[in-house]
Amino acid sequence: MHIHILGICGTFMGGVAALAREAGHRVTGCDANVYPPMSDQLRALGIDLIEGFGAEQLALRPDVFVVGNVVTRGNPLMEAILDAGAAYTSGPQWLSEQVLQGRHVLAVAGTHGKTTTTAMLAWVLEQAGQAPGFLVGGVPGNFPVSARLGRPGGPFVIEADEYDTAFFDKRSKFVHYRPRTAILNNLEFDHADIFADLAAIETQFHHLVRTVPAQGRLVVNAREESLQRVLARGCWSSVERFGARKEEPGAWRARGEPQAFDVLRGAMKVARVEWPLLGEHNQLNALAALAAADHVGVPAEQAADALGRFEGVRRRLELRGEAGGVKVYDDFAHHPTAIRTTVNGLRRKVGAARILAVFEPRSNTMKLGTMKAQLPWSLEEADLAFCHTGGLGWDAREALAPMGAQAQVADTIDALVAQVVRAARPGDHVLCMSNGGFGGIHAKLLSALA
Repeated sequence: MHIHILGICGTFMGGVAALAREAGHRVTGCDANVYPPMSDQLRALGIDLIEGFGAEQLALRPDVFVVGNVVTRGNPLMEAILDAGAAYTSGPQWLSEQVLQGRHVLAVAGTHGKTTTTAMLAWVLEQAGQAPGFLVGGVPGNFPVSARLGRPGGPFVIEADEYDTAFFDKRSKFVHYRPRTAILNNLEFDHADIFADLAAIETQFHHLVRTVPAQGRLVVNAREESLQRVLARGCWSSVERFGARKEEPGAWRARGEPQAFDVLRGAMKVARVEWPLLGEHNQLNALAALAAADHVGVPAEQAADALGRFEGVRRRLELRGEAGGVKVYDDFAHHPTAIRTTVNGLRRKVGAARILAVFEPRSNTMKLGTMKAQLPWSLEEADLAFCHTGGLGWDAREALAPMGAQAQVADTIDALVAQVVRAARPGDHVLCMSNGGFGGIHAKLLSALA
């Protein structure tokens, strides 16, 4: 089968392309900006990439066009596909029918931590000898690829995004996956470009709950009131809660030092995890992965041992280098809660040393200014904050005014680099946060600091 993928350089659609190629299909694809690292990975797999969405690509005559959610009506190639009556489907639908059918799917959903938890769970199952398939929306340190088919008929771990499927299917992607095990890690308002409010996202999460069979398992963060509201709408599967503030029968709980914690079930300690990851949010991610792995028969002791060798995911508090005595980190955080959590994780690591938080409000939600009022709260533990304002339709200086002289803004990357370099001194930690490439700011900072 020949499939042509529209929007191939996104992490999800790039993963679909890699899986299709591994399954023996001929795969081609296009995107508005064919960019690395995904473009490099795909070309290494022998996948031909085309720049842009020209209507002439219809002449490729694939068996089916697989359409990513970046494609809208008015896209020249999509209009040509519709006019010609050519076969097309969405990425999640193709994945469901061609890869996930008949497998034990473990889906990881939540506003934050999906990529890390998916990578954790895949690694735990790998170390348990289950040779899982997986699709991770990032680059996991323990695997050479972000997606693979795994053992035929074996479990499949997938990052389950609540964002919409395609312009012709406005349901969340995860509705297509039909998981037998589903992690509901957390749930906050996000994606303001497609959801009116938190209640609308809760409805999509309940659609996911409806697809889990009675013999399935929901692994649910007990701290999240939004998730309790989702379950209150109806639940037909067993529920394993984690993160309970008080010990409960059947609950998984973390306690202890920032870089080591005990895993408890009921009143019995069953395992201890020691690892280099930072922050309570990663402990909660790990507890979710442990409870999900338990559902496919991995003992807690074995899972905890595997987590001790978990290498994390690129762009999650990743140290990019040090120059002039200043360390520069990269992180994917873009939602205010994720920014706050990331800064807190670094604070736990560096103690009283200065943290310079450098960020760009790049996601659709942040560009709309929906959460601008939360930015001072998200940056409370940083000593200084620097915001890139390019492309924003709202006043970042005004939003950050409660921080006073602690915050600075700049409308270009070069100006932002200059601000940071003027303020930085040996011993500082510069934390760059964006869900994009951030204009190569990490290399520019390291060069200027040197």
